[in-house]
Amino acid sequence: MKRILIFLLGLGVFSAVTGQTAPDKYWIRFTDKANSPYSIDRPGEFLSARALERRDRYSIPVNSQDLPVNPAYMDSIRSAEAEILTRSRWFNAVTIRATDTSILQTIRKLPFVYQIKSAVYYKSSQLVKDKFETDFQFLTPSIDQTDTTLLRYGQATRQIGMLNGHILHNQGFQGQGMVIAILDGGFRNVNINRAFDSLRQSNRILGTWDFVGNKPVAYDEHSHGAQVLSTIGANLSGEMVGTAPRASFYLLLTEDTGSELIIEEDNWVAGAEWADSAGADLINSSLGYSTFDNPAQNHTYADMDGNSTRITIAADMAAARGMLVVSSAANEGSTAWHYITAPADADSILTIGSVDSLGYYSPFSSTGPTFDRRIKPNVTAQGSWTAIVGTDGNIYRGSGTSFSSPVMCGLAACLWQINRSLPPMKIIEAIQASASQANSPDSLMGYGIPDFGKALFLIQGMNPIPLTDESLFRIFPNPFADRLRVDFFSPERQEISIQLLSLTGRVMASRKAEVGYTSVNSIELTEFHTLPNGMYILRIITETGHHDRKVIRISQR
Repeated sequence: MKRILIFLLGLGVFSAVTGQTAPDKYWIRFTDKANSPYSIDRPGEFLSARALERRDRYSIPVNSQDLPVNPAYMDSIRSAEAEILTRSRWFNAVTIRATDTSILQTIRKLPFVYQIKSAVYYKSSQLVKDKFETDFQFLTPSIDQTDTTLLRYGQATRQIGMLNGHILHNQGFQGQGMVIAILDGGFRNVNINRAFDSLRQSNRILGTWDFVGNKPVAYDEHSHGAQVLSTIGANLSGEMVGTAPRASFYLLLTEDTGSELIIEEDNWVAGAEWADSAGADLINSSLGYSTFDNPAQNHTYADMDGNSTRITIAADMAAARGMLVVSSAANEGSTAWHYITAPADADSILTIGSVDSLGYYSPFSSTGPTFDRRIKPNVTAQGSWTAIVGTDGNIYRGSGTSFSSPVMCGLAACLWQINRSLPPMKIIEAIQASASQANSPDSLMGYGIPDFGKALFLIQGMNPIPLTDESLFRIFPNPFADRLRVDFFSPERQEISIQLLSLTGRVMASRKAEVGYTSVNSIELTEFHTLPNGMYILRIITETGHHDRKVIRISQR
């Protein structure tokens, strides 16, 4: 069962709706794309300029999977009096609504139809529980801030500080120029909520679509997607600031909140393809699927192998097209299922589990491994008592991997902003390598809690040198002539000494520096004009120890 369940504290909200008999919906795959009016030689007819720029950046060719479904095939489906609900380029398929079995019989006879599968199953008088169980705890507006942060995060201070996300923000990387597609279940009041004023005023909500209703998002649906958006894009200084407050967004409604049907995976596929063609850089998906209203459609743990469910395959296809897909692990940790749900098992995406504000595993957070024994979740962020913005513009706290995922997604966007030449898998690798359990990942927290200060080092093209479990430094150029620069990352404020020693241990140059955890600290040594050429030892001395590295001076003077 999908658990985008948010455990928001305070007011219990439970709702149920009465299911009604409805037309059946079907997933229809076609045999080919023969005689299509589209061509991979003219990709601008079906992919935006921004999507093509992404392909060019990572040398990803346009192939036949990118071609739209043959319009002639869709016309034949419509001629059979079926309504087309969604279409998929990647799977060469459509989802239809058929009001009569004779329609299906006609469609089955079409020579280009390869497969027909049911996408829904309704029972009359069925009660459907609200999948977004919501309890709210109102938080008093806060001006939480230290003198080490550029942005006044308010109630989001802890969830960002835990990841050292402020290091990216303090250096100006706040999501500018990055486009995030949010696939979710509703974006109520985003068009009027004060938390998103800056998004609206700067036209950074680039587009919307409701794949359930086949229309633009109306902003009067469920609130879950709006809460997810707030953890990334909210900008209420001193009250609540998200992890990428200057990013741009597509808001895509793929989740039918009143039922649990496998057609929602079809909607997700359509949403991911929409994000691809529009040129999105990242996808955040705080959705997950395992069981459905029709038990015959249920997934099994064996399906969590990265290659079985349609939504998981689509997530990997999105990644293969240069997007970074970030997915919640799910909230099944305390249930009989307890594993991650689709698409979190995809092997080329970043799956996020949950920890509390102290960094301890959240019992509700779904666990790994995948059925084929891969590490999942990849990493974790705060999903217990996460600060979010409600539809009324006030700040609340809620729990669920629905929130740890976008917290991570926003910072991944800021990190990627620094070096756009890196493909998404390199960003995932840097985030994992920076995390607290990088050397001993497990099935609860994956590689652990990332440190975006370390990740910053890892993507800047120079390998950092571990000094302690938390500190990193790098030296360049080496060999050097008259200047030697040391970049130092520390998790805390401290005084360090940098010494240049001869091979006999004599101190040839020395400098002390106060370093903090708000940014990468750069220290330059320039007292070398009298030094003879040769090999030296550069020593970094901290409060916890020291580290030596050989350097060479070569000067033409």
